Amino acid sequence: MKYIIIILCFVMSWQCKSQQLFTEFGKAMSAFDYKNSLGEPLDNLLSKPNFYMKMGYRDVLNSDETLHITLGATYNGYGAIGSDRTLDNFFEWDVTYLGFEAGLDYRLFRMREFSFYLKGLASVEFMIQGTQTVNNQVFNLVGEEEFNNTIFFLRGGVMMTYPIAKNTLITANYTLGKTALLDKDNSTDNEELKFMSHQFGFGIIINLPSCNCPY
Repeated sequence: MKYIIIILCFVMSWQCKSQQLFTEFGKAMSAFDYKNSLGEPLDNLLSKPNFYMKMGYRDVLNSDETLHITLGATYNGYGAIGSDRTLDNFFEWDVTYLGFEAGLDYRLFRMREFSFYLKGLASVEFMIQGTQTVNNQVFNLVGEEEFNNTIFFLRGGVMMTYPIAKNTLITANYTLGKTALLDKDNSTDNEELKFMSHQFGFGIIINLPSCNCPY
């Protein structure tokens, strides 16, 4: 709960400084890189569809108005299923993270009213919900040392925008990202779980009254 309050307060504090509001939501496909307590990888993991959502503020950084910075809060779900033939085990993970994200987007070119951007993003995320299923047993991952790590996500992708009103754009987005565990040194064994995520989503950008933003 304290992470939720901190992130929301930070995002709200940028309202008076920003030119645009944005929201984005869509489907996330996750790939898990898992190693058990012996440090052995589990290779036959399959991705599982999940949901992501983000909201925040966007501001221009250069005089050409092609480079923007974004700051916001994220809600990300990740999941995977797999099995270990040696131990005859079935695994399934469902985890949800809340985070803070900062990014840059650069307009590559325009085609009529469509604009195309390249995006780079970095986020810090905290687990708020998670379960691991082993065969028919379900385990709560919140509070577990090996899985309750703060994760750092780096993402890159593309965005297309199209104006639907004087002050409103719709967006189509794709990003690919990978994690690194920030507090792996606190773990008592070699059990480790990293994520790779593909996100496909749509969003809306709304110009604030103070924004004199070109499309």
